[in-house]
Amino acid sequence: MKLLILAVGNKMPEWITSGFNEYSKRMPREATIALIEIKPEPRTTGKTVAQIMEAEAQRIENALPKDVTRVVLDERGAHLTTKQMAQKMSDWMGGGRDVAFIIGGADGLHESVRNSAQQLLALSALTLPHGMVRVLLAEQLYRAYSLLHNHPYHRE
Repeated sequence: MKLLILAVGNKMPEWITSGFNEYSKRMPREATIALIEIKPEPRTTGKTVAQIMEAEAQRIENALPKDVTRVVLDERGAHLTTKQMAQKMSDWMGGGRDVAFIIGGADGLHESVRNSAQQLLALSALTLPHGMVRVLLAEQLYRAYSLLHNHPYHRE
């Protein structure tokens, strides 16, 4: 199973890239994490926020592989415990489909992307920098996998 993280934004600080890569490389072959960066729409073109979000939504749709389970990261999504996230991962692995986690840009995600998701997931009630969400999500996926396989990384 591939765990894809589609994230609007590029040119992240080195600490974001380094943190993401650290957790990504820890994942085993049967649950790899791959990052797909989506180029953000320029904010200097005079387009409205709605037009910007629509353009980014189209880029996301174009980058998404066919037949993936879509999980949108959204502050209004479900708040899962670590054990619940591990159970979700187990369900995804049993489902036989790759999973795409979608992180929006500075203005969030267009409604069409949110509506296309099989699940909305919140990592925090706080508003987080989008680059940090990549690192946090990669760590939580690694933690969930570790919990499922009785690895000592996760402690209760």
